[in-house]
Amino acid sequence: MKRVRAPLLRKSLARIELENGQQRLKKTLGPLQLTMLGVGSTIGAGIYVMTGTAAANYAGPSILLSFIIAGIACLFTALSYAELASVMPVSGSAYTYAYVSMGEGWAWGVGWLLLMEYGISCAGVAAGFSGYAASLLEDLGVHVPPALHTTTLEVVSLGLNRHIAGHWQCDLLGALSIAIVTGLLVVGVRESFKINSLIVVLKVGVLAVFVALGVWQMHPAYWTPFIPAYQGGFRYGVPGIFRAASVIFFAYVGFEAVSTAAAEAKNPRRDVPVGIVLSLVVCTAVYMVVAAVLIGVVPWQTLDVADPLAIAVNAMHQPWLALFVKIGAVVGLCSVLMGLLYAQSRIFFAMAEDGLLFSVFARLHTRYHTPWLGSIMLGSVVALATAVLPIDIIGDLVSLGTATAFGIVCFTVIWMRNTAPDYKRAFVVPFGGFVLRGVWVGYVPLLGMVFCGFMVAPLCWEMVLSLMGGDPVPALLLAVYALCGWGCYRFYGRRHSRLAQEHRATMAQDALSH
Repeated sequence: MKRVRAPLLRKSLARIELENGQQRLKKTLGPLQLTMLGVGSTIGAGIYVMTGTAAANYAGPSILLSFIIAGIACLFTALSYAELASVMPVSGSAYTYAYVSMGEGWAWGVGWLLLMEYGISCAGVAAGFSGYAASLLEDLGVHVPPALHTTTLEVVSLGLNRHIAGHWQCDLLGALSIAIVTGLLVVGVRESFKINSLIVVLKVGVLAVFVALGVWQMHPAYWTPFIPAYQGGFRYGVPGIFRAASVIFFAYVGFEAVSTAAAEAKNPRRDVPVGIVLSLVVCTAVYMVVAAVLIGVVPWQTLDVADPLAIAVNAMHQPWLALFVKIGAVVGLCSVLMGLLYAQSRIFFAMAEDGLLFSVFARLHTRYHTPWLGSIMLGSVVALATAVLPIDIIGDLVSLGTATAFGIVCFTVIWMRNTAPDYKRAFVVPFGGFVLRGVWVGYVPLLGMVFCGFMVAPLCWEMVLSLMGGDPVPALLLAVYALCGWGCYRFYGRRHSRLAQEHRATMAQDALSH
């Protein structure tokens, strides 16, 4: 037998089928619950927080074009996810897909990227929760000192340059929201998803009321110029539109969470693709309408805050609406936290089941049948990040991790079509493809990879510019994060990998037989 290096070991589809039949999580989720998971995980920080930041710093009113660009990139990826979920209905999502197509080392890298996508994005969502919660409590007569809802590190902009400043403070409100959601996830999936569905209905209703009333108070002057004059770097103009798209790419993270629930879906091959595509379509429509009204109600230059919708409703001089929207934001962001933390805990569960991560992440509660210890550990780390890291840096890191993971998912569709062309697929990406030197290349996954490249390029370039301008923090955080991931795999994952252990045992047995 040919010796294969551990990082290049790949899972076979037969093994995936076997593991799916042996999985220990309860199958309790239907198509409605999966769609609610996608909508609940997606409509949150993107519209409540990041839209204002992207409009004020990069795109102005042309943020709507940025939403279209990011939405198209996500649509190609969503279709790719839908095909893979119909073939491999497992909880690992992109991590498992990479294990099949690119090997164990890449699978670990994708799993580590997904921690950046889901786990760290929770810190960004919690930052938005903190801003709205502090504003709501202030309206109710409860003053929360800034030191208790402001991160330890803050980004200070001086013209085109950014600097990091530290203060004796922490975002306690945001950290507390993580702790509450973690507790709900420990109790159980069915109970948590019932709460999530109620929250989704509430927050979509709140946004609908905001749009219905805000459309009558829009000022056409705020929309001109639609594309602000270019000021260098990625400040406005056409470059600003693409930079804003890379920022609000953060807003689309949640739809992918549906694929992580495949192992707990009643009919995953049918329901997961439906949940993925339907949740993305619904969320994109909501984003476009709400962003259009938001920019028309208040000048986009004033929206570089953690609670832009609160600024808009205050400008509408409707005290009851302001209270209503803030309550919807606070409750709604909790459902996003629930979806993202749920997704991350299931990915860590899959990695631990494969032996690549500490076994504690795969230990199920005897009563609730949830990976409770892993959820608590994950929640603790995310709560710490929430208290310390500023949302500007978090958003960039999440978008970078998301775009990279999405690109790998699109590549996996092409790989699977060439290595297992006859395998049963309940859903296939539309529009077909072409053959290049004997290799089938699908138009949808190829365009997905191209658009993901468009999302990553501005982030990487701005990180280089920041480094050259004397701001090493973003690049340093990314380097430290990558180094920690490499260390975990090098000194733990490779040694405890079940697939690698089976391969070594087979090699030893084969050597003895000869």
